[in-house]
Amino acid sequence: MTAYNQIFENNRRWVATKLATDAEFFEKMADTQTPDYLYIGCSDSRVPTNEIMGLEAGEVFVHRNIANLVPNTDLNVMGVINYAVVHLQVKHIIVCGHYNCGGVKAAMQAKDLGILNPWLRNIRDVYRLHMDELNAIADEHDRYNRLVELNTQEQCINVIKTAAVQKSYVARGYPTVHGWVYDLKNGALKDLEIDFEGVLHEIQKIYDLTGSGLMQKDNE
Repeated sequence: MTAYNQIFENNRRWVATKLATDAEFFEKMADTQTPDYLYIGCSDSRVPTNEIMGLEAGEVFVHRNIANLVPNTDLNVMGVINYAVVHLQVKHIIVCGHYNCGGVKAAMQAKDLGILNPWLRNIRDVYRLHMDELNAIADEHDRYNRLVELNTQEQCINVIKTAAVQKSYVARGYPTVHGWVYDLKNGALKDLEIDFEGVLHEIQKIYDLTGSGLMQKDNE
């Protein structure tokens, strides 16, 4: 049996296992989804989203791309955030990076990477914003891993800038936004402890999309 065909055999075994535990498992899954979490992570194959969170199918809405970026010009990630917040009404949005991220390392190469250039420039912009801190880290490996954390932090800020998140939080008190980093070497998640309310208030001085007039009030 080829490795490709083995996938379908694995699927049959998985289906049988699920039905043995709950005969109505797939009927319930097909009916609706009501996840509390939106997870925005890296596409890296070594990060199994549901497993590292200990969650089952239907419990987490997932979006993945190279280096877990949230550019405001990417209609894919913007659409996912809007759907998760407005329609699924998730309670938490998690941006999860991981140490030794190939996308982050690629962004720091002095090399033309073709179609990847505009995407990875988002990471270069993060480096520019935190250049003094990063350049002060002598060890290259440690510097890249710190950039992974800072990139995750900046992508959380990009999520908080969206109208869907701001309006939902004002109206319902959720979602809140979290930044995590996954360590490939030990499987542990690190919570960057993003001060969601503090960041929200700070960015709304400029990025207020709720119609509350906060920007004008703070500038008076």
